Amino acid sequence: MATEHTPADDIVYDLVSVQYHALQGAENNDRFQKDAHDHDDVREFFAEVAKQDAWRAQRCHELLANLTGSGRGLSSS
Repeated sequence: MATEHTPADDIVYDLVSVQYHALQGAENNDRFQKDAHDHDDVREFFAEVAKQDAWRAQRCHELLANLTGSGRGLSSS
């Protein structure tokens, strides 16, 4: 991958923004799951959303590492 991207590049900013919102969403999902304690289907939905947010944050981390040349990123499972 090219290492010519800097933190000021739009693509880097875009990935950081998506990563930030995914992490923020994951934090909110804990509260949402607690709020849905009497509704198994809703709680399961929020658990799935939390998994998606965690995956999105990790994938952004990998892409940022590749774009900026700051490492190989995390291996995906």
